[in-house]
Amino acid sequence: MHLKDKVALVTGAAQGIGNAFARALLEKGCKVALVDQNVERGKASKDAFDKQFEAQRTIFISCDVSSEEKLKDAFKKAFEHFGKLDIVVNNAGVNNEKNWEITVQVNLISVIRGTYIGLEHMKTQNGHNGGVIVNVASLAGLMPVAFQPVYCASKHGVIGFTRSIAMASEAANYGVRINTICPAFVNTPILQSIDKEENMGQYVAYIDKIKDMMEVYGVLEPTLIAKGLIQILEDDSLNGQVMKITTKRGIHFHEYNTAPIETGNSNL
Repeated sequence: MHLKDKVALVTGAAQGIGNAFARALLEKGCKVALVDQNVERGKASKDAFDKQFEAQRTIFISCDVSSEEKLKDAFKKAFEHFGKLDIVVNNAGVNNEKNWEITVQVNLISVIRGTYIGLEHMKTQNGHNGGVIVNVASLAGLMPVAFQPVYCASKHGVIGFTRSIAMASEAANYGVRINTICPAFVNTPILQSIDKEENMGQYVAYIDKIKDMMEVYGVLEPTLIAKGLIQILEDDSLNGQVMKITTKRGIHFHEYNTAPIETGNSNL
């Protein structure tokens, strides 16, 4: 995909990885709908982008992605404002092991819902031009994480859903590629939440062990994750892929040993 003049919607765009995504897209010539429930930071992000890029290239939309009605409305506003939608990045995420239902709601259900809403605004069967959807997961979606079990489960779900819906999109000729990005630890507000009992609940007692894991895996900067996003968007061969980003190997892709069940793999 050539990115100049494409329209993107990014959830969780007010800070962290989402903000880095928005900047990278703007630098490539895109128009971007910045979607976030943090109104103060969202408006500040738009103001900052307006100073560097043309003001009409961004719109800020306040939205709690855990609300189906509000998420649908955010997509509607972005589509009506820019007249089309080419890219959806379901990035918004939380870390809350204490009130774990919100983690499932934001990290998994809103990603599923955002994908389906995005497909309705982009698939060729609806008279649109196709596009790309990128769902943000985590390395925690590819391995067990002892002290973040619900966060881990939500990210496993994102990967399984993304790989499956990508196959469905290809089979139905929607014209929409769907992939996922799995970073290791990233220097964002979510990473800072592991110090807080209101986020970690009973697992806050194991904070030192989590920090030991951070020492092993290192901490990435959001700009590298944004570089991975641009690679996925620009490479039209990528669909259903799981991009991993780590300090040791940088940007690379996960390789699965077992073929999808549709291939009739007799070793299952």
